[in-house]
Amino acid sequence: EKEANLTYHLIFPFLMTRVLHNQIWISVSRYRTAKGKNRIVDKGIDFEQVDRESNWDDQIILNGILLYLTNMIMPGASHLPLWRSDGFIIVILLHTGPVEFLYYWLHRALHHHFLYSRYHSHHHSSIATEPITSVIHPFAEEVAYFLLFAIPLMTVMFTGTASIAAIFIYITYIDLMNNMGHCNFELVPKWVFSTFPPLKFLMYTPSYHSLHHTQFRTNYSLFMPMYDYLYGTVDKSSDDLYETSLKRQEESPDIVHLTHLTTTDSIYHLRLGFASLASKPYAFKWYFTIAMWPVSCWSAVFTWFYGHTFVSESNTFNNLKLQSWVVPRYTMHYLLQREKKDLNYLIEEALLEADSKGAKVVSFGLLNQHEELNGNGELYIQRHPQLRIRLVDGSSLAAAVVVNSIPQETTQVLLTGRISKVGYAIALALCQKGVQVAAMNEDEYQKLQHSDCQFGKNLVLAENYDQKIWLVGEGLTDKEQLKATKGTVLIPFTQFPPKKLLKDCYYHTT
Repeated sequence: EKEANLTYHLIFPFLMTRVLHNQIWISVSRYRTAKGKNRIVDKGIDFEQVDRESNWDDQIILNGILLYLTNMIMPGASHLPLWRSDGFIIVILLHTGPVEFLYYWLHRALHHHFLYSRYHSHHHSSIATEPITSVIHPFAEEVAYFLLFAIPLMTVMFTGTASIAAIFIYITYIDLMNNMGHCNFELVPKWVFSTFPPLKFLMYTPSYHSLHHTQFRTNYSLFMPMYDYLYGTVDKSSDDLYETSLKRQEESPDIVHLTHLTTTDSIYHLRLGFASLASKPYAFKWYFTIAMWPVSCWSAVFTWFYGHTFVSESNTFNNLKLQSWVVPRYTMHYLLQREKKDLNYLIEEALLEADSKGAKVVSFGLLNQHEELNGNGELYIQRHPQLRIRLVDGSSLAAAVVVNSIPQETTQVLLTGRISKVGYAIALALCQKGVQVAAMNEDEYQKLQHSDCQFGKNLVLAENYDQKIWLVGEGLTDKEQLKATKGTVLIPFTQFPPKKLLKDCYYHTT
């Protein structure tokens, strides 16, 4: 026990904290960028950038391997004390001097066309940066940066002044500044520089480094702009962009899509979550299920008490600005009758907020437009006749998907379950195309007959279950489903498709 090497025990937990640290920056940055407040660059993030930056944790793994190897091989790297003041001061001085100075000139060299085209252009492919953009480099470039950052650490080890705190704090500082500097929103308040003016030369801001990614030939410094000031490479618009970004207000969207969470794991599939999990939302991962279930449970509890929709992402199509807002409720909440009032309050609040921000259209996704909840949004229109916004529930699009899923040679279909607004639209479209629609439920048949729609003679009451195409709404019982003949195709027009009870029938997925 006296000979135990504490450094060995702390390296792996430290690597895990680095992963968590980076993920927090990713989530916060994407949320703030989507809202638009203090945003710097308006260009969106495309799929190519997400894929290119998906290996952001490689450098953490490499760093961990190097820490273990250094601890094994290098004299003075093992059995370190927790704290030494002299070593900590040496690290600060060496970073401010040699590291920042050498990085500045290395960075300028990487912008020479020979090295830029072969190495550094990979990093500059991201114009609108995210925190993890900071560590996306070719391997040779990563090695150069590791050697550079190793100068203070190797020095304190050779001089016998190293400590665990100095090493871990220095690496955390690098992560912190890297992540902050590559955010696409300004977060450093003005009072920081007014309180201590020299800090302007010792700490960069996201807007300062963003200019390097848009202008390419200015603002080369690592974290301390003083070398740009010394060698005359400061972008002239640095101060103006900083001021403008700080004053920028939240974006007013033209279109709002109001969606909600589904399963407890869906929180990770948001743009604010994990890109690697979102790319394969239905793939089973044992480590994810075991390791993340406590977080999933706590997120479900948190969303239960959190009473406001939040922005999950923002996109621009030509001049139209679209935002996706998420109601902090899961599918299980929509299935509970006692949650109906609370859900309607959240949806209505979001609708009114979008209207006050000047949005032109709000589209309801999935269960937010459920007929039993709010009558496909009709409830809110009746409550607020003065609404300027257009409310879209997507029923016509859903009906079109179902109608076009039916084989063209079909002459008759069976309409089952409860008939929603989408069901009405499907039945009407098919009747007008000359397809006979047989309603299974007499009450639903009477509702269709007495509606304002003109169904004509093609709407009939079903006498049997021989039709080969079934259009399935909610409420189809197992007993009714078992009456389907061999080869029947069941096409749902609801968010909840029927259970697959029959092996000799086909279940369509819409």
